[in-house]
Amino acid sequence: MGQEASRMKVEYGIDVTFVTFADERIVDEEQIRELKESFESVIERNQDKKLIINFVNVKFMTSALLGLLVSIHKKVCERDGQLQLRNMDANIRKIFEITRLTKIFDIS
Repeated sequence: MGQEASRMKVEYGIDVTFVTFADERIVDEEQIRELKESFESVIERNQDKKLIINFVNVKFMTSALLGLLVSIHKKVCERDGQLQLRNMDANIRKIFEITRLTKIFDIS
């Protein structure tokens, strides 16, 4: 288990890496930039395992986070890994439904 940045908690397991967003609101460019940098090292260390992103704390987010998640999904798939998004607030899930990203992401 390790902490990549204060914006997220990262736990490394044998076959899975579990990331939990720390912020309730992910809205500014600085947050997205920090998350992007943190996820680069997480993906590198994760290799071809399952990556689970836990949204339990997130209540509001901007479309910039959607773009980052699409990029993360692409990188994880290029490494033959799997990405799952978990514990979304109903309003956050609605954003994924409206943008039809539920067809791309494994959301539970």
